Amino acid sequence: MKPIGKILLATTLLAGGLFGMQPSHSEAASSVRILLDGYPLAFSGEPMIVSGTTLVPFRSISEALGITVTWNQASKTITAVKGTGAEAIHVQLTLNSKTAKVNNASIPLAVAPRSVSGNTLIPLSFFSQQFGAQVGWDQTSKTVSIASPQERMYTLGFYAISSYSDVGAVPGLDAVAFGWSRIDENGQFTQTGDVFRLPQSAGDVTPDSLVNDAAAARTLPYLMVYSSDVKGELTRIIEDPALRQQAITDMVSAATEKAFQGIMLDFEGLGLTTDKATTRQAFNAFVKELSKQARAAGLKLSLALHPLNSSYQGYDYKTLGALADEIVIMAYDYLPGDNSGRPQPVDKVDEAIRLALKETSASKLILGLNLDSEDQTTVKTLTGLAKRYDLKGIALWRLGIIKSEEWTSLKQSVEFKK
Repeated sequence: MKPIGKILLATTLLAGGLFGMQPSHSEAASSVRILLDGYPLAFSGEPMIVSGTTLVPFRSISEALGITVTWNQASKTITAVKGTGAEAIHVQLTLNSKTAKVNNASIPLAVAPRSVSGNTLIPLSFFSQQFGAQVGWDQTSKTVSIASPQERMYTLGFYAISSYSDVGAVPGLDAVAFGWSRIDENGQFTQTGDVFRLPQSAGDVTPDSLVNDAAAARTLPYLMVYSSDVKGELTRIIEDPALRQQAITDMVSAATEKAFQGIMLDFEGLGLTTDKATTRQAFNAFVKELSKQARAAGLKLSLALHPLNSSYQGYDYKTLGALADEIVIMAYDYLPGDNSGRPQPVDKVDEAIRLALKETSASKLILGLNLDSEDQTTVKTLTGLAKRYDLKGIALWRLGIIKSEEWTSLKQSVEFKK
């Protein structure tokens, strides 16, 4: 929607008040819930209903929507900016003034912004509509629902185990991790093992052509190396200097020979039964050496890690975040038994993100979405969390199982690479 269209829409909404509520007096709205992309949004102060219009603390919602906000104490003016250049939207509101400015055009407000207990409250509908968010109101539950606008985000797809049906999606992704190798039970790197192996060619379609086509589309191809510690094989390899060095040499050589541009390390299950400190130290040493050799070969390094609120405590996000180019938070498998078709608890995903942010920069963190357990509604919620915390992007496990309705939801939330 163009800015002038947003102005007209906001004017129409504000002329009649928000959500059709009629009270003319002001009242605390502590019972009002605010959902952003289907998940509660915490506020620095309580919302308030004034003359039928819901007012909310401006900084809380702006930060969640990725909007830059500044406050001028002298003029009592709030300035909010989204975007850059010709596409930028500039909104200016002044305390106790019923006139706002949007890209220098004056817009009347039904209720003026006000300061309450140190928090500046502004009309929710005006603020969100100007920046492309969709707002809904449920009178029965007193719930405001905000759907964040589509946003350009870094997207990584996992290509493994019958993923060819989604090969057409590869050019729209920023990176793809091809799951064609693993560390076996003997601590040996292999591309001919079980499940995670180099696929057979099918006519003109070969592993080499898939990697080359991805690179030609400016989609960074990673060689994904999978392993798990089910029988202690990972613990052995990361603690044995000889095994460790051989595996690293083999990984870097395979990635270079097959024209990959990076290595994605998916080492799962560390720290469940071993001494946590010892395991973290050993894995840090493994990744440090891999990072050194990968960079010398011109390769990027990505790590897929269990979340910090999982049962696997062998991952030092702070150290690993400094060594790798990016970290995929595998924030799933929280539910007991088979997770297939059962969306992950969003509060646990939210906690996983917040814990990771205490250790690693948001610019390196990617939220992993297990599409085997999510649906078209929950992918919007999880993608919304990634946007709310300004993470680098999202990772999709995996191509080949993503339903058409889930692709539709993803494309409504995320602007993919063109």
